[in-house]
Amino acid sequence: MSETTNDTHDVASWTDLGAEMWAYLTGKGAAINYSFVDLEVEVPRDTGATAPRATWKLNGTLRVTTSDDERAGSDPFRG
Repeated sequence: MSETTNDTHDVASWTDLGAEMWAYLTGKGAAINYSFVDLEVEVPRDTGATAPRATWKLNGTLRVTTSDDERAGSDPFRG
């Protein structure tokens, strides 16, 4: 990612954004909670408009936590 003059980052994709967020939050004991009500996501197996798709259904909370082996207790849900 390239840094611009106003100290922000150019994010090229959702993958880049997720990786940057994960790197920033790791070791800070952070948790991100997403709540979904009847969310359906079609996930293509291949590329193209006619590719077969799987339907994922989410109804509840998805919790994303970060941890860092160097900082004990940074992830309260880690065993």
